[in-house]
Amino acid sequence: MLLPMAWFYILYSMKLDRYYLGHTSEVVVERLRKHLSDRKHWTGRAQDWRIMYTEAFEDKASAYRREREVKSWKKRSRVEALIDGSR
Repeated sequence: MLLPMAWFYILYSMKLDRYYLGHTSEVVVERLRKHLSDRKHWTGRAQDWRIMYTEAFEDKASAYRREREVKSWKKRSRVEALIDGSR
C-alpha cells in the first residue's frame, strides 16, 4: 500500500459558520497551522478553524480534482453529509 502523497480536506470555523475546502501535499495538521497563522488570506479572518474531514490521495492532482468536485456541489448540506458519513 502506498502512503498518501496528498490530501483533500475540509475545515470549519464556528466564528464564521463557514467551511473551507482545500488540498495539500503537506501533512494536514501542518497545513491547518499555516491557515491559523496566515492573517492575509481568506482563512485569516478566523482563528478557530478545525479539521472536519480528510481524504488521502496518491498525488496532488487527484486531491485537487476531489476538491473541485466537492466545491461544484454548491450545497452546504452535501458537504455536511460527507463529513457526517465519515464519522
